[in-house]
Amino acid sequence: MCSICGIIDINNDGIIDADRLEAMNRTMRHRGPDSRGHYINGGVGFAHNRLAVMDVENGSQPMQAYREGARYTIVYNGEIYNTDELKLDLTSRGISFKTSCDTEVVLYAYMVYGDKCAEKLNGIFAFAVHDEAKDIVFFARDRFGVKPFFYARDSGFFLFSSEIKGLLAA
Repeated sequence: MCSICGIIDINNDGIIDADRLEAMNRTMRHRGPDSRGHYINGGVGFAHNRLAVMDVENGSQPMQAYREGARYTIVYNGEIYNTDELKLDLTSRGISFKTSCDTEVVLYAYMVYGDKCAEKLNGIFAFAVHDEAKDIVFFARDRFGVKPFFYARDSGFFLFSSEIKGLLAA
């Protein structure tokens, strides 16, 4: 099942409260009892609870990858049904995969296709990617909203979470 949450500083003060992020993530531990991860970089904070289904050893999140000198970080919840097809296309474009997780496929899809990546995905998903080169966070959700993605604005921060109680904990 997994869960994602995050805090984005929209005032560009570069301040993310790690305790606030952990409080959000803690409310959703039941969605991912196998591992948890955090990422804070400047004004961006992500957290993830993982239910390890695919590539138990290598699928921890937040997941990072580099391309052309830029770093990209993703938190993702979902299942992509056309993973094999996307992997073939991305491999033909020079991408080398390190895991067998669809998380990595989604991350590289963003890196190659940019904001058009969600059009390539067939599945159920909610994710956020921190694109450090562009200094943006890109969000996407499946077309039918099967995977939850709740969000709110609070005192100069954009908050998102797989469950409303994550937002309330912030």
